[in-house]
Amino acid sequence: MDLTKRQQQIVEIVKADGPITGEHIADRLDLTRATLRPDLAILTMAGFLDARPRVGYFYTGKTASELLSEKIKKYKVHEFQQVPVAVKESVSVYDAISTMFLEDVGTLFVVDDHACLTGVLSRKDLLRTSMGHQDLTSIPVHIIMTRMPNITVCRKDDLLIDAAHKLISKQIDGLPVVKDSDHGLEVVGRITKTTMTKLLVELTTDENI
Repeated sequence: MDLTKRQQQIVEIVKADGPITGEHIADRLDLTRATLRPDLAILTMAGFLDARPRVGYFYTGKTASELLSEKIKKYKVHEFQQVPVAVKESVSVYDAISTMFLEDVGTLFVVDDHACLTGVLSRKDLLRTSMGHQDLTSIPVHIIMTRMPNITVCRKDDLLIDAAHKLISKQIDGLPVVKDSDHGLEVVGRITKTTMTKLLVELTTDENI
């Protein structure tokens, strides 16, 4: 976050003389405690300062980039997962292509009658098949999909940064978010490269970072 001039002054005062009370900071800046309260709240929530009752404010010693890194590393998958886009194993390649374009996604999850994961379809899978000049309406997706155990998955309580590492290391566009069920791995969400992009945009516009 970009600090205001007054917030920068507060940080410098606390860095030099902390722990220091809000009243003493206000006196140093020739301001009232009430005027200073919002700035102190922002700096504390953002992690630049910490506060202890009857002691005062002190500087955490962390830079903005370190605070941002810490914030990102705490996010869980379930905080950012999106609704999964799935098709049944019997769906034709033609219908899968239509679904992919209509839903504007790069990955389709193939599920059985219990909504459990059996395969994954990528843009490359569908493009490769469509280039074969075959009757796409007669080819079921289970013939061309990637099957377990060759599917990388994540779970809702996984760290988002770990999901990002999987996307990069496996060079894939999306991960199914799954949970255990009596019938297998039930698909409950998705994490994609677009998810990560949206997160970065939100972080750069979040005034509390």
